[in-house]
Amino acid sequence: MYRFLPHLLSAALTLAIVALPAQAQDKTQTADIVQTAQNAGSFETLVTALKAGDLVSALKGEGPFTVFAPTDEAFAALPDGTLENLLKPENKSQLQAILKYHVISGKVMAKDVTGLSEAETLEGSMIGIQTMDGTVTLSGDNEATVTTTDIAASNGVIHVIDTVLMPPKEMQTSDK
Repeated sequence: MYRFLPHLLSAALTLAIVALPAQAQDKTQTADIVQTAQNAGSFETLVTALKAGDLVSALKGEGPFTVFAPTDEAFAALPDGTLENLLKPENKSQLQAILKYHVISGKVMAKDVTGLSEAETLEGSMIGIQTMDGTVTLSGDNEATVTTTDIAASNGVIHVIDTVLMPPKEMQTSDK
């Protein structure tokens, strides 16, 4: 009976080591969209904008949400002074409209996005979706390409995009 003990201990230790990465992964999936974006390290500007727009608590809510998240590089590519101007308190409603244009209600995974031609954003207008040769492009007043998909969060999913999307011009001026 005791001759099996080393084998049992070895098997238990192997099982524990294999389970550790799964437990670490589960912890990241329990993070909400905002926490997931913060943890990624490439969405600092987006998180700053969400704070300035008072939208953090909304995206920490139950959801589910699908966020098309522009990277820090995407924000850096905006024309000089644009981001600084949007972050001013007097431009909060415009900032909110732009940020809400990046969010769809519901959890839409990459396999589902490719079957859509458009979707309604939380900002209230439609975002165009086009899939060609496996590449997904989103369009409003400008276009963005989805570069990474299906980053899981406890209250939805994040898809990374390479450009900050602007809502259609008529929606940018309306007060929603």
